[in-house]
Amino acid sequence: MPPALPYEKDVSALDGLDDGVLVALAREHNGAAFRLIMQRHNRRLYRVARSVLSDDAEAEDVVQEAYVRAFTHLGDFRGEARLSTWLTRIALNEALGRLRHRRPSVELKQLDEWSEQRKARVILFPTAERDGDPEAAAARAEVRRLLERAVDQLPDPFRVVFVLRDMEEMSIEETAQQLGLKAETVKTRLHRARRLLRRALDQTLSSALTDAFPFAGARCARITQNVLARLERPEPRQA
Repeated sequence: MPPALPYEKDVSALDGLDDGVLVALAREHNGAAFRLIMQRHNRRLYRVARSVLSDDAEAEDVVQEAYVRAFTHLGDFRGEARLSTWLTRIALNEALGRLRHRRPSVELKQLDEWSEQRKARVILFPTAERDGDPEAAAARAEVRRLLERAVDQLPDPFRVVFVLRDMEEMSIEETAQQLGLKAETVKTRLHRARRLLRRALDQTLSSALTDAFPFAGARCARITQNVLARLERPEPRQA
């Protein structure tokens, strides 16, 4: 068990430090450094785990386990790769290990053979930002749900590549290294993932075109009230 971390409320003092310095501080059991490392990399690790397992709760468990493993083995991090790459590999290995436990016959090289569609689930990351405009926030939430459903329905090998490349913006080379694939395989899977995603979104969105640009809710009430207020005011007399 690692020693208990000191409680430090404010990590803003470390905000400008690069990951290498944060790792050095974390090796000294600096609690703020641990927290800042997690804040910087939480979303990527969650997305990677979620793309493999298609389960929100299990993906969160994977992220926690990945951090425990990483933080208890910081001596193994030599700085030869970026910290994000090292952490992603740990999370990916943990997620794939759980997947193999579910399906003992599964190997990473067999992913091309998978074509089943997953039941759609909504990805809601706990640290998602809130928006002050309820209408805008609701609209973005609905678009996000449509995208998340479409991504969830991608075949497993395409979904993982799509998340790493288009959502986490990893390079082709880094994605290939993380997944143990050739660069050309990454390109092919990404192309197929995008094509499947476009097809799924086309089917979903085409049925919603007749309901586009609704004039309801707060906007409707606001405009109605403004018009009524203007009608109640007396017209200015002509000179």
